[in-house]
Amino acid sequence: MFRFSTIKDYHTALQNGQTTCVEAVRFYIDRIQADQHLNAWLEVYAEEALAAAASMDKERSSNQPLLPLHGVLIGLKDVICYKDHRVSASSRMLDGFVSVYNATATQKLLDAGAIIIGRQNCDEFAMGSSNEHSAYGSVKNALDETRVPGGSSGGSAVAVQADHCMISLGSDTGGSVRQPADFCGIIGLKPGYGRISRYGLIAYASSFDQIGIFGKNIQDVALTLQVISGADAFDSTVSQLPVPDFTAALNKMDDPPKRIAYFKEALDHPGLDPAIKAATEGFIKKLTAQGYIVEPLDFELLEYVVPTYYVLTTAEASSNLSRYDGVRFGHRSTQPTDDLTDFYKLSRSEGFGKEVKRRIMLGSFVLSAGYYDAYFTKAQQVRRKLQQLTATVFSSYDAIISPTVPAPAYRIGELQNDQLAMFLGDIYTVFANLVGIPAISIPLFKHPNGMPFGLQIMTSQDDEVSLLRLSKQFLELSE
Repeated sequence: MFRFSTIKDYHTALQNGQTTCVEAVRFYIDRIQADQHLNAWLEVYAEEALAAAASMDKERSSNQPLLPLHGVLIGLKDVICYKDHRVSASSRMLDGFVSVYNATATQKLLDAGAIIIGRQNCDEFAMGSSNEHSAYGSVKNALDETRVPGGSSGGSAVAVQADHCMISLGSDTGGSVRQPADFCGIIGLKPGYGRISRYGLIAYASSFDQIGIFGKNIQDVALTLQVISGADAFDSTVSQLPVPDFTAALNKMDDPPKRIAYFKEALDHPGLDPAIKAATEGFIKKLTAQGYIVEPLDFELLEYVVPTYYVLTTAEASSNLSRYDGVRFGHRSTQPTDDLTDFYKLSRSEGFGKEVKRRIMLGSFVLSAGYYDAYFTKAQQVRRKLQQLTATVFSSYDAIISPTVPAPAYRIGELQNDQLAMFLGDIYTVFANLVGIPAISIPLFKHPNGMPFGLQIMTSQDDEVSLLRLSKQFLELSE
């Protein structure tokens, strides 16, 4: 059976002749076919992946160093463009659309020797917390098929969880990498805003969106981050800072224990599951015993985080999705009409799903002339206050920790009629997106119901090195 604990182990086996890239591709394709009922994949590039693997096996030389991701099987969330391949954002609006260019992240993966094995199911236009809002059906959690995998990158999380690929790329607007990683018991990293180019990422909310990484070990996540990070002439918002050697940083773990903060209101929140609260508090005690300085802080703005996030992201979504009018982009209605406005209404009503329509309507409302200052302007002011608070915290502390989610994975359909409860599930994750800092969810715990859940770690802007180091330390501490 093909399985290696890290990409480094896989590469060692390739160079020693113990396996081949073709064997790896066949193993993962077999796994995907056996788990089709999980609905994690919208399309698998089996023949293309096998051809690429065969070429790599033929050209590989035992005395030549391998490219960083040589032969590594990677899946892409269906919002990341891959030239000459379909990308639909799991929406009927873009059904059948073929990308004419590579996302910068995709191109960097290919340049590093990766094999893209397929595109993965997600919530439509990355809007959702459960992966129940895809036009192509819900994704199922491989650990309990009656439960959701989390969203919006649920297919990408399940693909790693169920050993369908080595690494997946998702997107995180308010927790859409970290929350499904938590529900699926794997690692989910959202880098700081601008660390990875957004060129070729279908936009939901442009000032929040960030490509993220799913993996089963911190070494592979660090390596992938190093490959796809960096400046990009196609993205004016990307960071111009040099990319650190994240892999080397993990091997230099001689830094002293860190000063860590947590928000009291987060652990005292009435919506937090008691088992998650107890596990988090227990881990804080363990950290203290290991020499970490862990201190509580007041966070009076917690109740404003979710409404601020949804006001701003839906406003940006209503603007970004206005381009899909059936004329230039997107589904075109075939119903006869001579009225242009009716044509727009028909095309958009047929192309968009219920959740996307809900967010477009909310976004249009908060941007309307009579309510712009009351909602959108006020939300921007709260966002600024949160950024100031973050700067103050990181002037004294190296990291902030919290639960990733308030409750473990719920059953499919359980919250479909309770949108408020689903929105509040983002209460701990949206903070990092609002202020643009890097954050990660690492799998540390198991709930009494048998489902996994994790811990979220956040560090200051551009400090993914500390984030990865702390993640490695915490994972080792929990073993």
